[in-house]
Amino acid sequence: MTNEQWLSVFREIGVTMRKELPSIIGIEGGLIPLGRGAGGDKTFPVDKWAEDIVITALERVYVSGESFTLISEEMGVKKFGEGRKIVLVDPIDGSNNAKSGIPFFSVSLALLDGGTLADLSAGYVINLAVGDEFWATKSGGAFKNNKKIRTSSNDEFIIMAFEASSPKAHLPRIMPLLLSASRARAFGSIALDLAYLASGALNILAVANPSRTFDYAAGMLILQEAGGVITDIDGNSLDAVAAGIERTVPLLACANRNLHDRALSLLSEKKNIPAQY
Repeated sequence: MTNEQWLSVFREIGVTMRKELPSIIGIEGGLIPLGRGAGGDKTFPVDKWAEDIVITALERVYVSGESFTLISEEMGVKKFGEGRKIVLVDPIDGSNNAKSGIPFFSVSLALLDGGTLADLSAGYVINLAVGDEFWATKSGGAFKNNKKIRTSSNDEFIIMAFEASSPKAHLPRIMPLLLSASRARAFGSIALDLAYLASGALNILAVANPSRTFDYAAGMLILQEAGGVITDIDGNSLDAVAAGIERTVPLLACANRNLHDRALSLLSEKKNIPAQY
């Protein structure tokens, strides 16, 4: 299958989820966890529902003759034959938003031709609450709702998104950026943060806590194809990061190289951060 054919499969998954979403959101017992997924987070009914849709679609791909390995937040690792391709899946990125009725959550699907993020070849993210679709193929550009997108050329800290799963532990690391931004927002879905950054809606994203590859792989490719820059929070390339369910590194993503350089400079300086932080 070509990257474009894989992307069609991913988009079909997104369409199915959008269609069936009203049947799962707000169900009785939706806030009761079913257990913990392979990634270590609690699994809620919406997570299980989403992963079931993904697996059903990927099983059809396997039956058609394609071999690959699935790595998913809930299921973990499942081999569909012996192919070298990897499909990285976060069935619901932003599940706390989804189960609470906050309309900012997504499914994130990425295709890799090998075992590291340097092998990214296709990525798809859909805001399940409002329907915005984002996708990219390697060297094929990035798109939102069928229109090609580019990141912002502005190198000012205008709108910054951030994620910090444990604010007390993680926020001090990115506080120089927060204090320099005109506006700061914590939306709750890294995949969508990266996608909207790619479309020019945001200027910078800092993920203060170590993140797993299925959280950001699809958004990483979309951002890069739109002209953005993403590294770990120290400025190191993510290309050698292995696809898996383990937490990897904190992230720094910016709309352009100038902004990324400025952000790294701020993070490296010894700031006089207020004592309460």
